[in-house]
Amino acid sequence: MTQQPKLRVVVAGGGTAGWMAAAALAHTLGPVIDLTLVESDAIGTIGVGESTIPPMQLFNRLIGINEAEFMRATQATFKLGIMFENWRDVGHKYFHSFGTAGKDHWSAGFQHFWLHGLSQGHEHSYDDYALELQAAMHSKFAHLPDDRLNYAYQLDSALYARFLRQRAEAGGAQRVEGRIAAVELNGESGNIAALVLDGGRRIEGDLFIDCTGFRALLIEGALHAGFDDWSHWLPCDSAIAVQTSSVRPAVPYTRAIAHDAGWQWRIPLQHRQGNGIVYCSQYLSQDAAQERLFATVEGERLVKPNIIKYQTGVRRRQWHRNCVAVGLSGGFMEPLESTSIHLIQRAVLRICRMLPASGQPSMRDIAEFNDQQFTDMEQIRDFLILHYKVTDRRDSPFWRHVSSMAIPDSLSHKIELFRETGRVFRKNEELFVENSWVQVMMGQGIVPQSHHLVAAKLRPEELAAFLGGLRDGVARTVAGLPDHQTYVARYCGAAAPQDSKAA
Repeated sequence: MTQQPKLRVVVAGGGTAGWMAAAALAHTLGPVIDLTLVESDAIGTIGVGESTIPPMQLFNRLIGINEAEFMRATQATFKLGIMFENWRDVGHKYFHSFGTAGKDHWSAGFQHFWLHGLSQGHEHSYDDYALELQAAMHSKFAHLPDDRLNYAYQLDSALYARFLRQRAEAGGAQRVEGRIAAVELNGESGNIAALVLDGGRRIEGDLFIDCTGFRALLIEGALHAGFDDWSHWLPCDSAIAVQTSSVRPAVPYTRAIAHDAGWQWRIPLQHRQGNGIVYCSQYLSQDAAQERLFATVEGERLVKPNIIKYQTGVRRRQWHRNCVAVGLSGGFMEPLESTSIHLIQRAVLRICRMLPASGQPSMRDIAEFNDQQFTDMEQIRDFLILHYKVTDRRDSPFWRHVSSMAIPDSLSHKIELFRETGRVFRKNEELFVENSWVQVMMGQGIVPQSHHLVAAKLRPEELAAFLGGLRDGVARTVAGLPDHQTYVARYCGAAAPQDSKAA
């Protein structure tokens, strides 16, 4: 019997997307594929993806990463959620925490019992029933039995890419240094045949993974897969990022602070803080945005500001012919709910599941991949639009525009369903859980007009005992948790990297 040639997989571009793809493929299929990653040290990466969501734990476990080692290498802290400030209105804030609040019944979420309690005179905030929220507000953290505390990470994405590169190369991936000068197509099939680098070197492959960022050199530049513009729903199109020295203990959450033309982020790491401003250039100039950012950051600026221009939207065909777009090449919405690295993860794991045994992928696999990726992004899109659409702010042209804009029917249905009944329905392994929708919709000002009858089954004394027991359980657990900064230092503390400013 003749041995079948190895499938040649070529990853175009490094950064977080490229090295996540290479590390996962090397760990999962290293001996049975020929894996090459092409990147140029002369081309920078966006590199501002510092805040993540809980599914990243799964990705790291699947590729055999030790958590403490990973956190030391990336100067990471823990993240229990996001504090939204000035979104519902100037001066108002609420917290979107990971995990669940209270205790659900199989027929109805906990919010129905809490709403019934309000109607019976109970005055405690919904926040009092959310363990992750209360831990974040007290700046506490620990790993709990049964994974009762849901968390993600705040990390240095450049250091994460470097960490993954070491693992990928150890697993058999070959890195080729060079700038992609051209993408060579097969004249008969229309597939990509090779990447041509400066100097003429050709990198041939069977499957190409486009991690070239907004440039999308393969999926769009060579294959013209097309792009759906979503900027009429998500009009922010610019960002400026800057890193500063830490001036206070790191808290276990990210801050998203709205301003009159967008919002700002603050993300505390072990060795520094990530800062940025997101804005709509129609309502705020770049100079004014940078001035505003510099006026509000804390600590010494460590790097020159990174100015980013983008268009929100998605490619419906993220797998086209023999090319798969991963990361920014496949689409971008904005970093508001920290979903950029998650979407890379989803794409990479799907590639690992659907990798063709030969150079000819199944057209049904391609269609399924595209449908699943588009559905993921469409659902995240709706969740992001919610933050802008449902607001009491009318203090600037930007907020008057987004609060009055037409929104997708899928989101309108979700909003009105919750407003009328207090219910949230999720479809097709939707990323954001019911409690995420509840926290953001109530945080933005939606008060349900009714709740499920099951809550009324509890007699007044039973309801009081049920709600009180949940609150007491959260309070006791939080009281027993150590300080977040202390826990990080003991569990995964790391000295600041010598080249952290460059990173």
